[in-house]
Amino acid sequence: MLRKIIQLARKAGHAIMKVYNNLDDQQIQVKSDYSPVTNADMIAHHIIVQGLKYITPEVPILSEEEPSDWSIRERWQYYWLVDPLDGTKEFIDGHGDFTVNIALIKNGNPVIGVVYAPVLDLLYFAHEKKAWKEVNKQKIKLCVVNNYPPLVLISRSHLKYNESLTNFLKKLGEHRKMIVGSSLKFCLIAEGKAQLYPRYGPTNIWDTAAGHAIAIAAGAQVCDYKGNTLNYLPNKSTLNTYFIVSSYILDKDHFVNLA
Repeated sequence: MLRKIIQLARKAGHAIMKVYNNLDDQQIQVKSDYSPVTNADMIAHHIIVQGLKYITPEVPILSEEEPSDWSIRERWQYYWLVDPLDGTKEFIDGHGDFTVNIALIKNGNPVIGVVYAPVLDLLYFAHEKKAWKEVNKQKIKLCVVNNYPPLVLISRSHLKYNESLTNFLKKLGEHRKMIVGSSLKFCLIAEGKAQLYPRYGPTNIWDTAAGHAIAIAAGAQVCDYKGNTLNYLPNKSTLNTYFIVSSYILDKDHFVNLA
């Protein structure tokens, strides 16, 4: 099944690239939450949903572009969680670090995660406790690396002044920074290229689930600032709490002190 999901992510990524490479084909609208959505988002959404229904017809699907009502999903314990195009703003602005995200959730935990970056032709995937990167047809097993000073990944949406992030970096001490879009931040920590991703801005569960699966399978932690692991149990709100992805194994006191 994992191989089929990988093929599906690639298929969606290739469809996105057809729009990305032709500006005249791009159609941009604004959703009710004022976030942008393009025809590439919708094309990828339909490809993924159609494919998942064929592969696992019995498993429900929650996609950013077609979120189910709470009354439908409140009892879901086993479901697909999809962001057809994570990093729509990056896509619109011509940055290449947007991704296709597909995760399988079981009892609140992401047990399968696939992240595909079509511009970079980078594929990351995980099944429970094993994670890999596939590039140039080579499959590489992933494992976190604890370098010092740590490389901290910052979302582009954090480029504006963010007091909580500023305070976090002051408390952290010596560090390096890199700006990265989409769920690639989780993947860079999983492969040992970075060590920390503090998030003090809003995210939805479909933004994080696939990357979360890959990060924890490679040995990282994905926790809120009380030290509790992010979970994906059904909730009326699809918003995550603020969180940190860390290659370091931190106890709850460390999370509280950094917050």
